[in-house]
Amino acid sequence: MKEKLGPRTFRWMMNLWPCYRGTGARVTHISPDWKEVRVRLPLNLQTRNYVGSIFGGSLYGAVDPLYMLMLIRLLGPAYIVWDKAAAIRFLKPGRTTLLATFRIEDAELAEIRRLLETETKIDRTYRISLVDAEGTTHAEVEKTIQIRKKEARQ
Repeated sequence: MKEKLGPRTFRWMMNLWPCYRGTGARVTHISPDWKEVRVRLPLNLQTRNYVGSIFGGSLYGAVDPLYMLMLIRLLGPAYIVWDKAAAIRFLKPGRTTLLATFRIEDAELAEIRRLLETETKIDRTYRISLVDAEGTTHAEVEKTIQIRKKEARQ
């Protein structure tokens, strides 16, 4: 997607993108500075599995691309950002709407840039919790993102 898209347009496009739309999740908020994204994943006919809880693929798919997309936007075109690995832990069946919040702090961006002054590439790991309205965690996803400067590409 084009770099010039604002948060509102990007959110709208994400929610229409067939790969993301198929998860049943919706991006509900992208902050103007791109440092916070919120996602809503309802339990409905599209997301319900055989036993009546949210399908594991929907849980993972709802959170899969967001840290990578946020870092691409926040670091800019001088960096290459790529998903490297992921793991999901199912803690409780999701039998109601689940929410996830993604945040990237200024200190994290500064640390990435600092590390890439002396290293060719780095891996950063982020944890995302899918929680219900009461704050109970139903699943945790750990995403490992690889980042490098474009001129350091080998």
